Amino acid sequence: MTPVVVAYVASRFPEVTQTWMLREMDAVVQDPEVECELFGLFPPMKRTGTLHPSAESWMQHLRRPGPAASLGAVFWWTTRRPAAMLRALGTVIRAYWRKPGVLVKALVTVATASAHARAIEGLGVSHLHAHTATYPLLAAWMCRRLTGATYSFTAHAHDIFIDQTFLSERLAEARFAVAISEFNREFMVPFGSGSTPVHVIRCGIDVSAYRFHPRELEPGKPLRALAIGGFKDYKGHRYLLEALARTSGLERVELDLVGDGPLREELVSLADRLGLGDRVTFHGALAEPEVIARLDRADLFVLPSIVTPEGNTEGLPVVLMEAMAAGAPIVATRVTAVPELVRDGETGLLVDPADADALGRGITALLDDPDAARRRSEAGRALIEREYDVNVTGAALARLFREPVNDGPASRGLG
Repeated sequence: MTPVVVAYVASRFPEVTQTWMLREMDAVVQDPEVECELFGLFPPMKRTGTLHPSAESWMQHLRRPGPAASLGAVFWWTTRRPAAMLRALGTVIRAYWRKPGVLVKALVTVATASAHARAIEGLGVSHLHAHTATYPLLAAWMCRRLTGATYSFTAHAHDIFIDQTFLSERLAEARFAVAISEFNREFMVPFGSGSTPVHVIRCGIDVSAYRFHPRELEPGKPLRALAIGGFKDYKGHRYLLEALARTSGLERVELDLVGDGPLREELVSLADRLGLGDRVTFHGALAEPEVIARLDRADLFVLPSIVTPEGNTEGLPVVLMEAMAAGAPIVATRVTAVPELVRDGETGLLVDPADADALGRGITALLDDPDAARRRSEAGRALIEREYDVNVTGAALARLFREPVNDGPASRGLG
């Protein structure tokens, strides 16, 4: 049987935060009936030189046209399919004209997608899968308008929570959509017309890469907490620093912070002002093997995420899956789909977001009952093995890719 060739569409590649997508692509191509190409839209951010080893093999599949090729493709399509090109441009302008900054980036996406559309036939691509419902989804939609190729997309977090402009139209034309959690699925359903199936396929990890071992949370022993995530407002790092500084009994807890981002200097200054300078270590962005090593050594893992006033927040944090697979006891906050993963009292402890005192109490409760922490860690590892193994989730997505296109009524109900 001739394999289905799927083009993954990403805003930028490679990025240090893309472990979830790399794992998924590696798992999808284990299906002998599916092959993958990779379409990029914008250059990498290049904040660090960190590159996951698993990204290297995908660089040969990456296609990201430059400005000249993109503008040339717009002209090429305008001369060959003028009606399709002009209708698509008109739709994009009407959708974003009130947001000039977004409109400019959307038009750049249209041009880049036009070049990708020219490459589709030569690569044998029949389907595109966009990761995030922002510019990658716009690019996939544009390719469909120009070539007729089908597309799907995975919705994560900020891509649907902050701005839903043009989401209904692009969802309606998708062959199917993927939500990474039940929370996300319920969020997306009102934007559908009932014509596009929405499947829950969770992000996954390679569970075998994480050595599970229970932690010994001995009273009075110095302990290392770990938090992993970009230094952005919705990650809530400042509440974790405040919790460590002002919660009695947590003086023995030292904190490792892994990540980078625009708030790094602000957080370093805050740690110094709170008197935590000798208890907090900023490690920067790390490659996946180093992250795994940090998880293996951590005594506990904390994710203090919040929801910003703009609605920015977590989707389903992969770092929680990784920490649970490694056996680190978890304290996290009740935001979006986190309770689907960290089940309060069962696989970890949950506290209210944006509340340093509540976070401090949660960490204290974890340390005060080591036996309960061990039981929750064992249940957490079992949950990850059962529901978040990337080999299982990747195979589920591969099956959707190779399903025959069916526009009949039975396939178009919102599932």
